[in-house]
Amino acid sequence: MPKGIAILGSTGSIGTQALEVIQAHPDLFSVEVLTAYNNAELLVKQALQFVPNMVVIGNEARYEFVKEQLKNLPVKVFAGLPSVSEVVQFDSIDTVLTAMVGYVGLHPTLAAVRAGKTIALANKETMVVAGELVNRLAAEHRAAIIPVDSEHSAIFQCLTGEMHKSVEKLILTASGGPFRDKPIEFIKTAGSADALKHPNWCMGDKITIDSASMMNKGLEAIEARWLFNFRPDQIDVVIHPQSIIHSMVQFIDGSVKAQMSLPDMRMPIQYALAWPERIRSDFRRMDFSFTNNLSFEPPDTKKFRNLAISFDVMKKGGNWPCIMNAANEVVVDAFLKNQIGFYQMSDVIEEVLVKSGYIGNPSYEDYCNSDAEARFIAKNLIE
Repeated sequence: MPKGIAILGSTGSIGTQALEVIQAHPDLFSVEVLTAYNNAELLVKQALQFVPNMVVIGNEARYEFVKEQLKNLPVKVFAGLPSVSEVVQFDSIDTVLTAMVGYVGLHPTLAAVRAGKTIALANKETMVVAGELVNRLAAEHRAAIIPVDSEHSAIFQCLTGEMHKSVEKLILTASGGPFRDKPIEFIKTAGSADALKHPNWCMGDKITIDSASMMNKGLEAIEARWLFNFRPDQIDVVIHPQSIIHSMVQFIDGSVKAQMSLPDMRMPIQYALAWPERIRSDFRRMDFSFTNNLSFEPPDTKKFRNLAISFDVMKKGGNWPCIMNAANEVVVDAFLKNQIGFYQMSDVIEEVLVKSGYIGNPSYEDYCNSDAEARFIAKNLIE
């Protein structure tokens, strides 16, 4: 039987590419659930093509439109974010691809974990905000968590067949984003249009800005800490502009494993959906006749302060990652609207951390309260 797949955030970059993978393997995968927050038009188009069991439109104001467009199909239509957390628990679903952007993806991911589903995790904020809680629930409900981010997928693949005690270090690679070679004076005056020009990857606006500020790599470091259960001092970041080596694992004997492929997000998506199998694809192959320039350099944490902030937050733990993530979501939105400058994002995040209350062992309710408090402080600082 084909695996039943629920895609949370089907109209985003990860969601649309996941549907390409599913379309190429109709004998292996079936679409059970599609969800979107506001892009009702694309959600309807996807539902007409894949005829899922259920769709959810997060924005309740678009419910009547979606329902009317799909009235001739055997598709159940729901609205509101709480419905996303409800539909992921249905028995027909085997794997939940969590591709919602930001903190909003936490609650439905926890619901899917509690239902014992396999999680194809593309929502890094889930592990950043509440990694310890997610791991505890996953163990309790026997829910497998398979990473979709290219860096974490690479580490996951490099760790396969290896013993945890044999690992010395996880090495996350970063392209460096659009400002890697730009001087600080240029970056100070850069606008959102400049930051959205990623040299290698085609991604959504939020993650592209995070890549430009290297907050994305900081979030990934925290995610890796919980996904693979390693200490903060065992996680490192290296700039690799070509985005061919997606990440590496260094072992206690000095050897290093690296996972390589051309930059195409469909590959880690397919790997996560098909796991534990590895299936054939028609993705472009590496041509080593032309792949002759793989370079590496240390990150510049003075130019990209968000990376240093992230590592400090990872070491502090508790609710600090939750606070940082919430503040970052607010400042990225403000930067995209040209309300603040590029380096002001880091300034606000640092000040929010100082002004927020620290909790060493937070509960789920503490995460919710910390998120709300951090957003309130960040918005006031911007205003």
